[in-house]
Amino acid sequence: MTLPAPSIGPQPDPWGDLRAHTAARLALGRAGTAIPTRELLDFGLAHAQARDAVHLPLDGDALATQLTDLGCATLRVASAAPDRATYLLRPDLGRRLDAADARQLGDAPQAGCDLLLVVADGLSALAIERNAVPLVQAIVQGAPQGWHMGPVVIATQARVALGDEVGALLGARMVAVLIGERPGLSSPDSLGIYLTWQPQVGRSDAERNCISNVRAEGLAPAAAAARLWWLCVEARRLGLTGIGLKDRSDAVTLEAAPSGGPLANG
Repeated sequence: MTLPAPSIGPQPDPWGDLRAHTAARLALGRAGTAIPTRELLDFGLAHAQARDAVHLPLDGDALATQLTDLGCATLRVASAAPDRATYLLRPDLGRRLDAADARQLGDAPQAGCDLLLVVADGLSALAIERNAVPLVQAIVQGAPQGWHMGPVVIATQARVALGDEVGALLGARMVAVLIGERPGLSSPDSLGIYLTWQPQVGRSDAERNCISNVRAEGLAPAAAAARLWWLCVEARRLGLTGIGLKDRSDAVTLEAAPSGGPLANG
C-alpha cells in the first residue's frame, strides 16, 4: 500500500476563517513556542490604545458646542474626584458631585423632566468623543410624543452613580447615563447607557438597566436609542428599572415587523 506523501510547507489553519467574523484574538498562529511577531505587535498596540483611552481627558467645551448645535441645552458638572489619578484610585469620589456643583444644581429651579441625559467620560473619553453626539441626536429624535427631556448634563471624572445625584437634584423621573465603558483590547471606544428610575443617592446597580457596546463596530446609535426608549416606556408603566424590568425590545420589534420587510421601531 502506498502512503500519501507528507504535505510540505505551511498548512491552512482551519480556525482562520473565523477571524473574518470577530475582533477576538483567534487563530493567532505560532512561531516556535511563541506567537508570531505581527500578532505580538498588534497586541501591544491594542493594549496601548486601551491605556490611552482611560487617561485621555474629555474635551467638554467641544462636546458642549456639538450638543448645542443639535439644539440641546447643556450643563457642566464634575465629580468630587479632583483629577484623573484620584478618579482611578477612588471610585467612590467619582460617584458624588463636586460640592460646589451640587450646591449650584440644588439652588437651580427644579423644572423636572421625564428623562435626563448625563454624558460622562467614565473610563473612556474616547467613547464619548466618537459616539455621544450621534447617540444623543438619535435619542432626541426618537423621543415619544409627550415626553419632556431635561438639559444634557456633561460630567467629568464621573462614575455611573453620579447620575443618581444629578437626576435627584434636577427632579428627573428617570436618568440615562451615557458613559465610556472600561476599554477592552478590541474596543477602546465602547459607550454604555445606564437607565435608572427615580434617581437618588444610594441606588444600586441592581436598580438599573444597561445597554452596552454602543459604537461603530457594535450597537448602532439608532438601535441603542430605540432600545432605550422601549425601556423608558416600560419603566414608566412598571414604576421601576433594574432586575424587575427585562429588556424584550428585540422580541417586540420582531413581532411588529412585516413579513419579509424591515424591522419596525415600535
